[in-house]
Amino acid sequence: MNKIRVVIAGAGGRMGRTLIRAIAESEDFALTCALESKRHPDLGADAGELAGAGALGVPLSSDALAAIADAQALVDFTAPAVSVELAALAAQARIVDVIGTTGCSPDDDEKIRAAARHAVIVKSGNMSLGVNLLAALVKQAAKALPDFDVEIVEMHHRMKVDAPSGTALLLGHAAADGRNISLKDKSVRARDGHTGARETGAIGFAALRGGTVVGEHRVILAGAHERVELTHVAEDRSIFASGALRAARWGQGKKPGLYSMADVLGL
Repeated sequence: MNKIRVVIAGAGGRMGRTLIRAIAESEDFALTCALESKRHPDLGADAGELAGAGALGVPLSSDALAAIADAQALVDFTAPAVSVELAALAAQARIVDVIGTTGCSPDDDEKIRAAARHAVIVKSGNMSLGVNLLAALVKQAAKALPDFDVEIVEMHHRMKVDAPSGTALLLGHAAADGRNISLKDKSVRARDGHTGARETGAIGFAALRGGTVVGEHRVILAGAHERVELTHVAEDRSIFASGALRAARWGQGKKPGLYSMADVLGL
């Protein structure tokens, strides 16, 4: 069986190293390039050794153009500006681009959407199979309980730079879709001081940061005298790597377009 040739962007980071270990253990993927920034101190070092997967003969490189030209898939957990640039290169090369980057602005998303006219792009605030199932359940619950208040509480490690998390926003959009409303119009990101009564129909967010928490998300639907809570706890980053590689496999042979993990899972 021919292995899918895949490039990992942000290969020196936590998710990048997790993805490299997953590829080293897989039977249907081959790591062709490990991308990092030009200023990364480990450029030239073996990506497998850096990830704890043993020597793979693939050095950390900053040459994205050459890397993508020889690949069938790109998996990208980096930063919004980098993801936009890589999406444009993926479109030129007509390869599958799996984006797990969070914190993208509307302008970033529009540029990624434009790149998806020429490439298969799977973008999600969370690549976990469990989280995407949770999002489907949240959509159903929000629709079935239209008078319940929706609050989303998330916690991540102290190094996470964006808030709310991409996953929290994914769940917020699921709740909004269930009620056929716009999250942009109903989102409440912070409360401080004398805020007054809670606005009817609002979807609230609370972001906690600390320690080494991989990711915890809780969706609370609070009604009169009762409360429903839907929760997901990520215990290891390998769940995100597994989902991202599943998306890269799923995208092979698909028509260009912007897809989500819900598409990958058939939800």
